[in-house]
Amino acid sequence: MPKFDKPIVRYALVILTVSLFACGDDDDTVTDTSPADTSVADTSEDTSAADTEVVDTSTVDTGSPPATAVVDPTLFLVDGLATAITEVECMLSDGSTAQCYSITTNSVPSDHESGPWCPTQITDGPEAGGIWPEGGVAHDVDGAFVENLATFYDDPAWEMYNADGSINFTETAEECAAAARPDVDPELQNHCVQCLPEYVETDLQITFVIPKEPSLAATPQDIRGNMGVAFNGVEFAAAAPTDAILGAYTLAPFDDCGGHINLNAGYHYHAITSDCLTEVAQDDGHAPLIGYAMDGFGIYAMLDADGEEPDDLDGCRGHTDGVRGYHYHVSGAGENMIIGCHAGLTVQSGRPPRP
Repeated sequence: MPKFDKPIVRYALVILTVSLFACGDDDDTVTDTSPADTSVADTSEDTSAADTEVVDTSTVDTGSPPATAVVDPTLFLVDGLATAITEVECMLSDGSTAQCYSITTNSVPSDHESGPWCPTQITDGPEAGGIWPEGGVAHDVDGAFVENLATFYDDPAWEMYNADGSINFTETAEECAAAARPDVDPELQNHCVQCLPEYVETDLQITFVIPKEPSLAATPQDIRGNMGVAFNGVEFAAAAPTDAILGAYTLAPFDDCGGHINLNAGYHYHAITSDCLTEVAQDDGHAPLIGYAMDGFGIYAMLDADGEEPDDLDGCRGHTDGVRGYHYHVSGAGENMIIGCHAGLTVQSGRPPRP
């Protein structure tokens, strides 16, 4: 897979507009971060009992985070923000109120290019396509991978290429939409699905509301919809529905940075690969910080400066240390999972989970 040389940053200046309000107080207002003519998607996590599955609490580290484990809004890249970050009062998943940051982004990575996703010929090398997670491995989606899909999945119905060696792939926004929906258009089965940046509305904005000071929940919750946000403003998404994708004899590869495009949500990550994201280095050799989960806890790369992965991670892929408090480490790019669950309190939104 091609590599991207990305800078290690410690601080990126963001103008922080503070706007506080209290429930029932008519004199205080929250800054509206969504222009009236702009499409905004609310990505705060839905934590209603009807929509949320419970994760076994015995697998989660329940240590209390120190006071230093707070969200730092100055780490977000200015180029990834649609508006200034604001501080608002919010209601958490346990019914309590807290101060939160409202972060509205344009869902376009400002620190790396996106794509490619689909090769066009069975002779194409790995640089022509992205990656596909299967069995814990991030497989290069090159021409040979597409050519051998019938053998790889032990199913002769896979026929994604033609007699002349050309590969079937979506070539328009209409084909992208028809192939990405749950009931895939039969004419687009056996196609590689790639939705290009130019297919997405130019005014699309995504709003993340996360607690300013994270706190552990009594019961961790499975991730339904949005998982977190990178410092470039791009969403860390829940697992891709790979079974449904494969069931229609399609592939929807991630690019070599672990992301692809949904027409309604823009570019988002399902996997974390090396050398793509803006990272905040740690003085003690700990893995770098790459963003925050929707519960406000930090998300760190998988490996530390010595190439080692922590051996004490809980079921959410989190643990506690004396410097960072409770925090997460991402999983391998082939797992189709960035972190395992939310160990902390998320913000109530009433929004149904995205499919």
